[in-house]
Amino acid sequence: RTRYGFVFQGAALFDSATIADNIAFPLREHTQLDEDEITKIVTELVAEVGLPRVVLSKKPVELSGGMRKRAGLARALALDPHLVLYDEPTTGLDPIMSDVINELILRVHQRPETTNVVVTHDMTTAHKVADRIIMLYPLSRLKENESQIIFTGTPEELDISTDPRVRQFTEGKAGQRLNELREEQIENQSIFSANANDQENDHE
Repeated sequence: RTRYGFVFQGAALFDSATIADNIAFPLREHTQLDEDEITKIVTELVAEVGLPRVVLSKKPVELSGGMRKRAGLARALALDPHLVLYDEPTTGLDPIMSDVINELILRVHQRPETTNVVVTHDMTTAHKVADRIIMLYPLSRLKENESQIIFTGTPEELDISTDPRVRQFTEGKAGQRLNELREEQIENQSIFSANANDQENDHE
């Protein structure tokens, strides 16, 4: 467990604890370090993710979304993990703060023997931080015996993919999906009408 770090989409910080205590939590739970050593590590981690030391005494509610994300990253790095998992790390952030997070992900990747796995719908993030990209298709839209993996390769290979499903997502176009949604709406309306007619017949 201590070999893995997880950065939650919503940071998942303890609301009643200070940022210092949030970051220190895994150190207190999984190590035998004394408080002086823990304080030293927490201070170093805060600096590594670009937060001022003043945030250490603050509660999560007092921080912006971007600052909470960085505090969450600091906590994920506390045990010096070999694998760091990021769940939608730039969701809800403006473009500038999103790029700050992307740069931090790249910095973490430079740590010795550290691998990043990033789950994201943000193609800017995917292109910037990934060595390799795997694109999954929604299970509900797969045909029988069709693989959920519709692309695997480098960002450069993604850019020249000719798969229409890949192109639709990377270009951000509704395309066939809009037609599918219309068909679903018509089908739902038909089901609703049929149920309404059945209820009327039951009352006759």
